[in-house]
Amino acid sequence: MITLERLLILKSVDLFKKTDDEALVELAALATECEFKAGETIIRKGELGSCMFVIVSGRVKVHDGDRIIAELGELTVFGEMAALSPEVRIASVTALQDVFLLKIEREVIYEVMSLNSGLAQGIIEVLCQRARSLAILAAG
Repeated sequence: MITLERLLILKSVDLFKKTDDEALVELAALATECEFKAGETIIRKGELGSCMFVIVSGRVKVHDGDRIIAELGELTVFGEMAALSPEVRIASVTALQDVFLLKIEREVIYEVMSLNSGLAQGIIEVLCQRARSLAILAAG
């Protein structure tokens, strides 16, 4: 996949909507591609994490054992909390279908955030939405 294709994908992701094109080009150029088959574990709960993923195609489930926290599809992100603050992963992520992902390392995110506050704003909005969803789940 060429950088332009990655750029177009990133521009379609809510997390990056407020990020200017110059910063997104850098992010797109530094992202790495990875693929997982249906049933493969992408992230294991308890492992140290320092990257996030953008789903280009396919679906994944975020889960804690048998308890499914969320199902995510194309143009969504996961792992953003560990990418911002490297800590142990709080949930596992498993491919429900064959998935194609863009992996973005913590160093890359911080470098791009230093150039453009739009990325930081997008990340804050996504984290707030996730926190609200978890609060609703916990209350229900």
